[in-house]
Amino acid sequence: MFVTKALAATEEAAHGGSGAFPPFDSSSFASQIFWLAITFGIFYWLMSKMVIPRISSILEVRRDRISRDLDAAQRLKEEADAAEAAYEQELAEARKSAHDIAREARDEAKAKADAERSKVEAELDEKIAESEKQIAEIKKKALAQVDTIASDTASAIVKELIGGSVTKAEIGKAISASSR
Repeated sequence: MFVTKALAATEEAAHGGSGAFPPFDSSSFASQIFWLAITFGIFYWLMSKMVIPRISSILEVRRDRISRDLDAAQRLKEEADAAEAAYEQELAEARKSAHDIAREARDEAKAKADAERSKVEAELDEKIAESEKQIAEIKKKALAQVDTIASDTASAIVKELIGGSVTKAEIGKAISASSR
């Protein structure tokens, strides 16, 4: 504590004995205002001649760079839009081409199938005609043998029922008379 009192006394002696804080001491106001004006003037001159022009040039360079970058971005955006439009157009053309190719392939396959079907139908018609011809021949042979079968059957029936025999001429007359 003794040390702090001694320090306070030393400081008081150094400041001229008044116990006031120097900036608030009314006896030194005039010199403080004078030096404030000189310091403010020097700082104002330094700011206006050196600092502000440098800051202005930096801001102008940045503004120009930003403007160039925005212009480049706009140009790139327009190029991208044009590329996208070209892509969409080519995609539409490719889809149309694929659709046309598929339609042509479908038509070609249908034509081949129709030709093959026609060929198979023609072969089937031939086979049917041949089969009908064979059936007609077999029918003709069967009808030609009907009289023989009928006479043999009638002869066997008469033999069984009556126990006698009949001539083939009599059986032929009876069959001819019944078929009329």
